[in-house]
Amino acid sequence: MGRGPLDHPLSATGWRRLLVEPRRPASIAARPNAHWLVVATVCVGAFMGQLDASIVLVAVPNLERAFHGTLPAVEWVSITYLLVLVAMVTAIGRFADMVGRKLLYIYGFLIFIAGSALCGLAPTLGLLDGFRVLQAVGAAMLQANSVALIVQAMPDHELGRGIGVQGAAQALGLALGPSVGGALIALGGWRLIFYVNVPAGIAGTLLGWYLLPRSRHLAARVRFDWAGLALFVPAVAGLMYALSFGDQVGWTDLRILGALVAAALLGAAFLVRERRVPAPMVNLALFARTQFTAGIASGLLSYLVLFGVLFVAPIYFEFAHHLDSRGAGLLLTPMPLALGVVAPFAGRLAERVGARPLTVGGMVLTAVGLGLIAITPGTGLRLILELALTGVGLGAFTPPNNAAIMGCAPKTESGVASGLLNMTRGLGTTMGVALTGLVFGLAAGAGTSNADHPGPARAGFVAAALFLAGTALVAAALAALRGRATLSRDPTAAVEG
Repeated sequence: MGRGPLDHPLSATGWRRLLVEPRRPASIAARPNAHWLVVATVCVGAFMGQLDASIVLVAVPNLERAFHGTLPAVEWVSITYLLVLVAMVTAIGRFADMVGRKLLYIYGFLIFIAGSALCGLAPTLGLLDGFRVLQAVGAAMLQANSVALIVQAMPDHELGRGIGVQGAAQALGLALGPSVGGALIALGGWRLIFYVNVPAGIAGTLLGWYLLPRSRHLAARVRFDWAGLALFVPAVAGLMYALSFGDQVGWTDLRILGALVAAALLGAAFLVRERRVPAPMVNLALFARTQFTAGIASGLLSYLVLFGVLFVAPIYFEFAHHLDSRGAGLLLTPMPLALGVVAPFAGRLAERVGARPLTVGGMVLTAVGLGLIAITPGTGLRLILELALTGVGLGAFTPPNNAAIMGCAPKTESGVASGLLNMTRGLGTTMGVALTGLVFGLAAGAGTSNADHPGPARAGFVAAALFLAGTALVAAALAALRGRATLSRDPTAAVEG
């Protein structure tokens, strides 16, 4: 029998099918390693998201020449992506909790592909910024659901391992971004760093369609808190703007002060609203759980430390030791590489001993590595080992912390929890760059762009390393507040096709 008119792909029924998560094949769902196929699929998006965050940095000089733009104008290509990603990821996580995490993950890849292709085709700098917004929305849809999908798929005794592998994929994407970007630009110009996302995104979309399980234990579909979103997005954007440009234009500049005041007022209004509405965008009751709050706070500081080192070390290598960008990048590689190697093992060990020993010990180890760097700054084998030690500490911290955060969140709110977790990464990135740059500049006696002599650069680097070591110790103290509980999750959670 032929299809009726309501079965046409463009009919109402056809459109509704686009809003229903497809069931994965029974042969996939029945495999004993099906949950690891989910982890592998999610790692594609995790790797590409971090790669795309760092790959653009090496293209700044090329973009300046291609569009005849100034450095501040070109910097918006990177900042726009980060602003949208951080501002939207939590709201998208909340929406995914109601409509389906697999659904938004797949459509996120499609939007990411479209945004990437348009970025590669952009004829002007303004259009490139606009297309980066679209690309960032797709990336936010991926990141808001990545950890939540792993939590849904993994059995309790392998949850830490799964999140550890995902953390390793992110670290490798971050570490390889500059080198991959440099190679692609040398091969085919700056547009290639965006075009490379298209085939990778198509592969990720197909893998997600066939290998990810449909969402279960979703929150009730209620009216989305659009007013809360309208307060939340400009609050986060204002804070990000101030942190991104405060050191550049001056922290007493009226634009920076205005952005900070606006962020504070809008943020306060958002918190008041979320306490009063029956279906808030962010359930503030999550923060009443010490394990959740301690994990979010210590995680934010850990990302501050990680990106603070990634920002300040190349400046020191260039100014004090006259290394070029490629040499500085290679010298810095041991830290994210060590993080990526250690992360899966830390996740597995956390399943046995719990999150607290590894998160506290990891950040203490990070502080030790940074303290040693401050005592004997240089560029020899000793520095490589100290950077690797710092990476080992961060690798020991991140997967257990992420698993503990997700494990204590209700299963109907795992999307929001995943969104908040990823938002802290973006805020930590910006805070790491802003605060570490401020400390470096103050200790060097000049702005980071002018501290181009070995003496001031060395003084700035030592001060920055000590600041980051102290921040790591604060993160360790916060992590210690979570108690001795082992990784756990609601035992009624189930995974279906």
